[in-house]
Amino acid sequence: MRRIVVATFTSLDGVMQAPGGPQEDPTGSFTFGGWTAPHFDQALGEAMGEVFGQPFDLLLGRKTYEIFAGHFPYVSDANDPIAGLFNKVTKYVASRSRPKLQWQNSQLLGPDAVAALKQLKAEDGPDLLVQGSSELLQTLWTAGLVDEFAVLLFPVVLGKGKRLFGSGTTPVGLTLVKARSFPTGVIVANYRPDGAVKTGDFQIAEPSPAELERRRNLR
Repeated sequence: MRRIVVATFTSLDGVMQAPGGPQEDPTGSFTFGGWTAPHFDQALGEAMGEVFGQPFDLLLGRKTYEIFAGHFPYVSDANDPIAGLFNKVTKYVASRSRPKLQWQNSQLLGPDAVAALKQLKAEDGPDLLVQGSSELLQTLWTAGLVDEFAVLLFPVVLGKGKRLFGSGTTPVGLTLVKARSFPTGVIVANYRPDGAVKTGDFQIAEPSPAELERRRNLR
């Protein structure tokens, strides 16, 4: 069976919009495009290499697909590790419309993306790796289709923008699989869903009558 793994860059306040460049996604007058760039170093680049080191296909929403399709096929450096991978793998695209998918190895999921993904997950094959795709993420989360998050948490607060978990997000508990910190202040953490949210109470409970009697007998 295949897993859906969400690998995403997010600010401390949960914004994931336009991490890669100023013109990547200015929707909503977002002016901080490229906010991850100052925090990348060799060590963090190697960690990203680990994310892409296992076999995967890409799972993308339409807007992220169009951003990627406008960039990676035109990378001229034959040794660029990300472009080489992204151009080669299958790209599954979720869209309410019927966009033309001109990037090689691209497939539209069809009108019922959730049903199509459930079928894909039941098949043998590599993980489905989600990049960007904030609207698609809300659908995946609501449908319970996410198997793991690889979250790169950057030391910046952006205030507004598209978020990893939007309004109306389904509550769920998570298990931390692993976590690492890097000299630039970035934390990479992997989580897996772990059932319902667990709650507790730090309030000191009133002793029962039997406990009060026991305490009196000890005096």
